[in-house]
Amino acid sequence: MRIDLTLAALSAFALVSCTDAPDRTNETPSTVAADPTGAGDLALGGFEAPDSKADGFGAALDCKPVPSLPVLEQPEIFVSIEGLTLRLVDRATGFDHTFPIGPGAIDRDPGSPTFGESLSMHPVLTTGRSTFEITPATIQPCKTWWTNDETGERLPVFAGLPFLSWHGNYGIHGPIDRYTAPSGGTLRRGFVSHGCLRMEAADVLELYARIKGVARVPVHVQREPERTESGARVDVGEPWIGSECGTDADCTFDGGLCATNSWSGRGFCTMECTRGCPDRDGAPVTFCVADPAEATRGICVNKRSVHNEDCRTSDHFVPTKAGRFGQPYTQAEVCLPGTRGFIGDRCFDDGECQDGRRCDGADVEAGRAGLCSEPCTRFCPDLPGAPTTFCASDATNETDGQCVRGCAPESNASTCTGGQSCEALPRRARAGAEAYGCVDPTP
Repeated sequence: MRIDLTLAALSAFALVSCTDAPDRTNETPSTVAADPTGAGDLALGGFEAPDSKADGFGAALDCKPVPSLPVLEQPEIFVSIEGLTLRLVDRATGFDHTFPIGPGAIDRDPGSPTFGESLSMHPVLTTGRSTFEITPATIQPCKTWWTNDETGERLPVFAGLPFLSWHGNYGIHGPIDRYTAPSGGTLRRGFVSHGCLRMEAADVLELYARIKGVARVPVHVQREPERTESGARVDVGEPWIGSECGTDADCTFDGGLCATNSWSGRGFCTMECTRGCPDRDGAPVTFCVADPAEATRGICVNKRSVHNEDCRTSDHFVPTKAGRFGQPYTQAEVCLPGTRGFIGDRCFDDGECQDGRRCDGADVEAGRAGLCSEPCTRFCPDLPGAPTTFCASDATNETDGQCVRGCAPESNASTCTGGQSCEALPRRARAGAEAYGCVDPTP
């Protein structure tokens, strides 16, 4: 998988395949489930330099105690790759809890089926399904060893924590980083793995405890962040710089402000700055830039990093090289409001849309963004890492079609931008056929 540049020294180690059968010498037969695929594990992806030292493993060799928690009656798991969340729900009891995750890195190989996507999207893209399942037979309650196929080095990176397979060797497991710690390690919440979903050690133990013995646990996987019926983003932890917000009151940290992203129509948390900005453990590093809406003041934004690769964890933010406020020659690549310019993305003029596409419905004087689109007769293109599109009949011209972004009502229109609804639209040149698309409100 792709590793952050600061980990370049580990790239040869981190990219190797790990397809040998798991070594279980420290596990008892009563706690081990067979690997149903026989495929073993995916490569690990990057982890921090100190963890590659085979100089004593301590707690990494111990099976971690499973907490005593009520087993859920009808558990379901909802995974958001770009939201970096895993939500465990039980409709029978009303249980609903969201955990942070570290999914797969963004695939840069043009020949790969996951090109432009997180590696965790592989099962979705290759099977055409978005729902998978965990069963007792696909769980290893205590997993320890991983072997480097190229060097033969064995490391207990799984630290005696559960491994829950949801599709072959795509599983949910512990954090990998600092696996020698008594807790089992520390999660780097970002695009860090080779396809599995990493969780905090305590969180994966809780997840296992709450689904232990359940015959089938559905796992729903989607690219975009989850949203509630009101359109609010599902997230974890206290709001911080870059978090979505509606008002200043949502940004509960000292000096927190809710700025408006003119492209997405959604707010984002920030704070004023003159040179430097504070950082928070587990979050992207921040940087002070001129406010895009008011150049005379500085605001804090996130740097682009493995935590938010391509700025895709935030709606309508794009990687931009920017100078520090008051020190323009000190530059960094940061996440700023903007558009990728693909079908269904927001825009203010045609020049913001890719490949000569048009910007429909923008009103610059009123501050209202339009949507990038293109005419169609039957089919529309798709872009790796973006929602699918389809050709809908143009309501303003019966002879033309217009490409629109697809959506799903059951996901609360999570692919749509702020203020849009998910509506059934007639498909062009397919009599009686409909599909759901993202629609702007009538001006």
